[in-house]
Amino acid sequence: MADAAEIQGPSASPARRRLRRAGALLAGAPLLAGLLQLTAAEPAQAAPADSADSVSVALDSLTPSAPTEDDTLTVSGSVVNNGRQSVTGAHVGLRVGPLLNTRSAIDGIAQHPDDLRGGAGDELGGKYTQKFSKLIPGVAEHFSISVPVDELDLGKDGVYSFGVSVSGKTSARPWDQMLGIERTFLPWQSSEADTKSRTTFMWPLISSVHLTARTGAGERQTPVFQDDELAKEIAPGGRLAQMMDLGRDLDVTWVIDPDLLAAVDAMANGYRVQQPDGTSKAGSRENQDVAKQWLAGLQKAVADKEVVALPFADPDLASLAHTGTSVTGSLSHLKDATDVAALTVKTVLHVTPTTDFAWPVDGAVDPSIIKVATSAGADRVIARSDSLRESAGLPYTPSAARPIGGGTTAVVADARMSTAFEGDLTKADISTLAVQQFLAQSLEANVQKDEQRSFVVAPQRTPTASQAQAMATAVKALQDGNWSQPETLTGAANAKPDPDATTRIPSTSAYPSSLRKQELPRSAFEQIADTQDKLDNFQVILTDQSRVVTPFGRAINRGMSTSWRGQAAKADGFRTDVLSYLDNLGGQVKLIDKSETKLSGRSATIPVTVQNNLIQPVGHLYLRLSSTQPTRLKIAGKAYDEQPVEVSGGHSQSVKFTTSANANGRATVLAQLYTEDGQEYGDPVSFDVKVTEVTPTVMLVIGGGVLLLVLAGFRMYTQRKRAAARQAEEGPDEAEADSGDESGNPDDAGDRLPEESGPPAGAVGPDQPGDPAPDTAPESTDPSGTGERVDR
Repeated sequence: MADAAEIQGPSASPARRRLRRAGALLAGAPLLAGLLQLTAAEPAQAAPADSADSVSVALDSLTPSAPTEDDTLTVSGSVVNNGRQSVTGAHVGLRVGPLLNTRSAIDGIAQHPDDLRGGAGDELGGKYTQKFSKLIPGVAEHFSISVPVDELDLGKDGVYSFGVSVSGKTSARPWDQMLGIERTFLPWQSSEADTKSRTTFMWPLISSVHLTARTGAGERQTPVFQDDELAKEIAPGGRLAQMMDLGRDLDVTWVIDPDLLAAVDAMANGYRVQQPDGTSKAGSRENQDVAKQWLAGLQKAVADKEVVALPFADPDLASLAHTGTSVTGSLSHLKDATDVAALTVKTVLHVTPTTDFAWPVDGAVDPSIIKVATSAGADRVIARSDSLRESAGLPYTPSAARPIGGGTTAVVADARMSTAFEGDLTKADISTLAVQQFLAQSLEANVQKDEQRSFVVAPQRTPTASQAQAMATAVKALQDGNWSQPETLTGAANAKPDPDATTRIPSTSAYPSSLRKQELPRSAFEQIADTQDKLDNFQVILTDQSRVVTPFGRAINRGMSTSWRGQAAKADGFRTDVLSYLDNLGGQVKLIDKSETKLSGRSATIPVTVQNNLIQPVGHLYLRLSSTQPTRLKIAGKAYDEQPVEVSGGHSQSVKFTTSANANGRATVLAQLYTEDGQEYGDPVSFDVKVTEVTPTVMLVIGGGVLLLVLAGFRMYTQRKRAAARQAEEGPDEAEADSGDESGNPDDAGDRLPEESGPPAGAVGPDQPGDPAPDTAPESTDPSGTGERVDR
């Protein structure tokens, strides 16, 4: 490893420090003689780290973080007596330790900053201390000490160990002793370095999944959010609000998930929030205004800065590589997510982003991850040095760019600097230590070699607000320092690679098991594939496919997001909800159940109704009606018949089929919708058709009835002829008398049939005695229009 071959250089100590140490030894001689008379078991210099008399020290602030010659260093913090006895004669002092010549030495101090047995260095003493007459157990006492930098006696440029200690006496140990310490680092570059490293700091704007696949009805398609957590993140003081505010003044490369921009943009234009009972309510106007303000601020912050767009929703590349590729079609979603990324960023932020970078989780790579990462067009993979480890024993940290074959460049981020801001940084002292450790690693890497190199810092994807604040402090100090200059991520990728740096990708078995446990399972990609198949089947019937393809396509991308790591149950719930909602929409176009139909004769028309409860028209559908017993019942003279279907939004359509019966009895009929490409759509509907053939006896009865009606009509006709003849013979007067008699009683008028009346309504006429009346007589045999309203 690089640190194994680093040469330990001598610690610079000016003459003044040597004289001070000699004086301290002479002055301490009488005291040492007195202490020797005490029991040998009692310590002379420092209480053990786990002693009941220990005092904790918190170094809350160290400014400037990287001082120069004319600066005054101010150190502030607090001390707390953790023991059961009061500490008397206490004082807080500053200690400058030795020059650290390796990055490993920095690691050692960072792991145990409060170890009393470590090399603390000499106390500065004098007026650069703060005294306390008594430290009461459990009570915090604050301190602040300022010292001119030239009083620290710093020599050679580099990283020095720096500590704040507290000393005092207890009743059990009545001598002055060091009871606690907090050690950190003091980067010292007194003037501009002859060779400055180039440092790229990635500034990630990434969040978890917030948008669902659901949208409101109407042309606006109001988006529905899972919750209102995003509004909290972008509100003043929120995590993303601080990331935006802090980043605007830094020379960083913005790394953005386009899904975040899409979500905030959707919120700004009006949104709804899903409720536990499945309904949704309108989002607040206040949150809409917050979203607009955040986007406006971000547009200004990224102006003239490099913006790297990740694939939409930041898909989990490792999960895709290890489990997703075994499911057909999974890689196509990565391509879709990459294609839509640039358009989303350009639309929302009005800048053209770079899309040729892939960023696996924690920069951990193996051959399969590299293959998947580059499959969608990215030719630069952001790895990390704890994955792509140096094996040649280089005594320095090489540049980030590594050509790994096939036209692909691995951009290797420095693991030490990239992980410096992890953990809980809400406490000021922990945050201060993180900043100083980052700067120390940066300076130490720079002084390793007199050749300019490019370093990349890839922090955690979703820094907390406190982590972001520490990152910003460190970047600002680095920019103001004398040993580094900012560089874009593209610049780091294009830098001349170190010929001695490793380019060997670790094997799949070397992938960290802790990361593998958090990957999406195969079942997740199978569920995604099922959703895509149903979406493909559904969209072909729509007249406006974008209303469904866009929201569901982006929801599929979200289903494979990196943000689901460690949240398996929530991820499964999200994907299940997407599939369930798609099934619900697809079910709005369906066949209406039909009861048993009676066929009293050889032929008839059977209607089947298609209902469309969507707000848009559907088409490109065929309705097939099939007879399961074609020897008994045929559809249009064959086993099945099919007709095209088009139904307006919110309407139903009756499709009519002609049938013919060959025998009595029941025959089962099956109705099924099909898309134009022959795929079944929706559930089939089956119903029975009961065929009852007309018998000769029935025909005789019908014929006899018709004959009686004819005879009755003939009799009435002859009677009327006779009456007319009589009237002509008797003359007009008698005819009037007869007429008056016949019409004098109005109740008798209804007893007569009109002279030209035909058979009663519904009777079978003599010209078509054998045609049976269809059971669907009120229906027209012509196809209905698309405007029939759905009965709800």
